[in-house]
Amino acid sequence: MDYSQYEIYDFDSISAFNLSTGYKERSYKQHWHSYGEILLVGPGDTNIYKVNQDVYELVPGDIVLIWPMEMHAIIDADREESLVIQFSNAFINSLFDLRRIMHFYRNLHVICINAHPELTSKLGLLTYKMKDIFFSDSADRELKCCMLLMEFMLTLDKHRREFAPELSAESNGGYSDDIMRRMMSVTDYIKNNLTADDLSQGTVAKMAGISKDYFSRIFKSVTGMNYNKWINMIRLEKAIELLALDDRTLTEIAMLSGFQSIPSFNRVFRNEKGMAPGEYRALYSGGNENENA
Repeated sequence: MDYSQYEIYDFDSISAFNLSTGYKERSYKQHWHSYGEILLVGPGDTNIYKVNQDVYELVPGDIVLIWPMEMHAIIDADREESLVIQFSNAFINSLFDLRRIMHFYRNLHVICINAHPELTSKLGLLTYKMKDIFFSDSADRELKCCMLLMEFMLTLDKHRREFAPELSAESNGGYSDDIMRRMMSVTDYIKNNLTADDLSQGTVAKMAGISKDYFSRIFKSVTGMNYNKWINMIRLEKAIELLALDDRTLTEIAMLSGFQSIPSFNRVFRNEKGMAPGEYRALYSGGNENENA
């Protein structure tokens, strides 16, 4: 398998914001990561993107929203003049309002310039301001870019009526802020306690003060996936962090990430990343790591 174009760095752990442009290749293979992306579509007659199972043929000025842990690919598009903004999941999770906005727009992946000219114009100007600041020598460029990113999210949220009722009906299920806060509280608990003895859906539902069946419905609405799928993605995210930054054995990494066995760790890792954990570590380090624990 050719891993030369594989995305092996899940985000600079000390950064909340990144911006890139200038890639000559017109495609990038399907992948996912724990950070989110905003893409401002570049020039040309052909700009084809895929997010989850949907393929979009876009025009210059359109905006693509890719939320954390969503599968996506660039099939054929300008990457030399397009802009890619990347923001850490930790940044979004730091403020309830940002998380609320993300959950509301979770099913929105494209903002078309022809359908929303005023909004795309405002958002486009903000992305170019981020670009100018990010590539400057300013010592506080990340802080300024993050402030503009928050303005981007707030601007998007001010135009939510343009996307209702189709988004409001399926994105937040009409759940109150109290319910949303409970769900966010338990997801935070899981992320910080992956090695806990009991993270079953029933136990976590009790923590949230919600029945198991109701919890299941809310959870899928809030996260976009069922509970077992989501918790495996969170465990995998932790494992990837440890593989990149730590010299522990694969067995230790599997246990610290909450996987109950090496076979389940290997299975989930290969299904989602297309390679075994040891291959990923060797690719990341540029060396030849032993795949066995």
